[in-house]
Amino acid sequence: METNPKAAGFAAGRLDRISDHLKRSYIDNGKIAGCQVAVTRKGHLAYFASLGQMDRERARPMVDDAIFRIYSMSKPITSVALMMLYERGYFQLNDPVHRFIPEWRDHRVWVSGEGNAMETAKPNRPVSMRDMLCHTGGITYGNALAALGAPDTAHPVDKEYAKVGVRRGEGETLREFVQKLGRVPLRYQPGERWMYSLSTDVCGALVEIISGKRFDKFLADEIFGPLKMVDTAFTVAKEKLPRFAANYRRGADKKLHLVDDPEKSTYLKEPSFFSGGGGLTGTTADYVRFCEMLRRGGELDGARILGPRTIELMHRNHLKDNKDLTQMAIGGFSETANEGVGFGLGFACTLDSVQSGSIAGTDWYWGGAASTIFWVDAVDDLAVVFMTQLMPSGAFNFRGQLKSIVYSAIAD
Repeated sequence: METNPKAAGFAAGRLDRISDHLKRSYIDNGKIAGCQVAVTRKGHLAYFASLGQMDRERARPMVDDAIFRIYSMSKPITSVALMMLYERGYFQLNDPVHRFIPEWRDHRVWVSGEGNAMETAKPNRPVSMRDMLCHTGGITYGNALAALGAPDTAHPVDKEYAKVGVRRGEGETLREFVQKLGRVPLRYQPGERWMYSLSTDVCGALVEIISGKRFDKFLADEIFGPLKMVDTAFTVAKEKLPRFAANYRRGADKKLHLVDDPEKSTYLKEPSFFSGGGGLTGTTADYVRFCEMLRRGGELDGARILGPRTIELMHRNHLKDNKDLTQMAIGGFSETANEGVGFGLGFACTLDSVQSGSIAGTDWYWGGAASTIFWVDAVDDLAVVFMTQLMPSGAFNFRGQLKSIVYSAIAD
């Protein structure tokens, strides 16, 4: 792909440090099989590189149009979809979720104990639409994050998830999923804490319920089609299989272990459960188009997805009293550090560059379980997408390292 770093306001040669760093620190020593990085600024592609291999077992080099599992980078897309319905007047942010999911009218909040001895209380207020977008509604991940490297807390509420059968696997549907969530206690009073959770899967169900259109079809018709995100989907089509990257896990022996062979992957078959929280696959080029839409205030190449004021609302901090995640977060896992970081409607946002220890102070972002990351910074007219396939996502601090290199290369 043709790049123009000078037009984008970068000092000559400084973005080349990205390739040097990733090769030296991760690829040459086998910590990752391969990766891809794109940097855009002021509407110009300033940097793009495909490094290493996309399938180590078959010795396939990383190709520019490789398809990746983006896992939780699905969440911002789902959040945008729900906010499209907000813009059409279907709901307000403080509306209770039980307007659309009646089974949630009888939610209780965990106080103490477990099983038959569990003590619960009535919520101070109903779980709101904002809570689902912001992970502040008392929903948890059950114990699903243990598979991604998070500690197995075996909290009494998580045990109830297992007892009720809350899951996102084959045979489940979005409607059945949210009905089951109405039968488990909330982990905390709505709005009082923040916990990474299944909330964005609920957002996907809400898109389906409110729009009357199957969730995957809504995304295809309302976002992927207009933005020309031609390779983003819940399923990898057969003809695209040669571009589908292998997924690896970093083991206790610090070596790579294949965990999803692209030629045997479940992503080759259409799922019954379309996970808005983590089910999408796509290319770097597609996600760059999504980020550019966000950076430009909701529009790209004549396709308007959201209004600029909605985008601005989404990346503001919605945590209670403008607190950061050090004051609000519970649970041991998410796709962000907590210091100096807030959370909006689908995105983390840097509140204080000094507290966060980051060179960036106006970015909003998220990542995925296979170490994929992105961020958008409308103040600096910047968007960055990094793709690899390494689980768990907390193995290395790709985001912090790339921020140091990218922001320090800006010369204007």
